[in-house]
Amino acid sequence: MAKAAKKVVKKPAVKKPVAKKATPVAKKPVVAKKVAKAPAKATSKAVVKDGKSQVIQKPKNTNGSFTQSEFLENIRSYCGLDKRSQAKDLVTDLHKLVQDSLVKGYKIPFFGLGKLYVRTTKARVGRNPQTGEPTNIPARKRVRFTPAKALKEAVLKK
Repeated sequence: MAKAAKKVVKKPAVKKPVAKKATPVAKKPVVAKKVAKAPAKATSKAVVKDGKSQVIQKPKNTNGSFTQSEFLENIRSYCGLDKRSQAKDLVTDLHKLVQDSLVKGYKIPFFGLGKLYVRTTKARVGRNPQTGEPTNIPARKRVRFTPAKALKEAVLKK
């Protein structure tokens, strides 16, 4: 006699309801009433766009040059960055990009500002100003910047 194979039928598992935990009732925080502030005085023509302050702060030096700290703070506020370290990273990365590009001999366009490039000067004969004696000046590389027309017009207004 041959044995008949039994088919095992599995019944679907019945999900039991999970008991909900009691959550503590939190009190509503007391919200202070908003007091209407007086309108801010317009001391400078600050254009704020997407969290960016389009105003450059004046350098504290008497010669009109920014310190590195002042420059980074202006970059941070002008670009709308949250932290000064982000501005420092941005400037560092830009420095590396420009330096590596110039080493490879590429011209770098700064839109609206001009072009930065490396130029090789020829070897030439010069004169010593004290003695008048001729001296040989060897060929060398120089970093050059050509300003754009828009920059010249903006800076050199007459």
